[in-house]
Amino acid sequence: MALWQIFSIIGFAFLIFEMLTPSYFCLNFGIAAFITAAISVWISDWIILTIIFAVLSLVLLLFFRPFLMKKGSRTQTQPDDAYIGKIAKVTENVGPASGTVSIYDERWNARTLNGELIETGADVKIVKLENLIMFVERV
Repeated sequence: MALWQIFSIIGFAFLIFEMLTPSYFCLNFGIAAFITAAISVWISDWIILTIIFAVLSLVLLLFFRPFLMKKGSRTQTQPDDAYIGKIAKVTENVGPASGTVSIYDERWNARTLNGELIETGADVKIVKLENLIMFVERV
């Protein structure tokens, strides 16, 4: 088997690992393996190619992975972003221990932060989302 085939198989294996564990860790090794496979067309010594693979992997881990991690975290929106500051309608009295609100035709458990009781039918503003409970205040 040719060296470029071996490094290509290694690259595909790392890409499969990356799909199973999306952490941008194995992706760097996969890219390094594909680059090494391309370089193996001109260099036929497997020791030199292994060193090239190791150096490329390290460089990609140190410089490319942080870039991907930053880019990935900016594009993902948190569920809080869609609800915080929005107005909801109280469907069952909301107090410090129980209640429900409706927003976007969805029913959510709700609580008040300041201990007041808000009656059914009132409009409330969502100030915090914790797990599956919305914390609201009277508008």
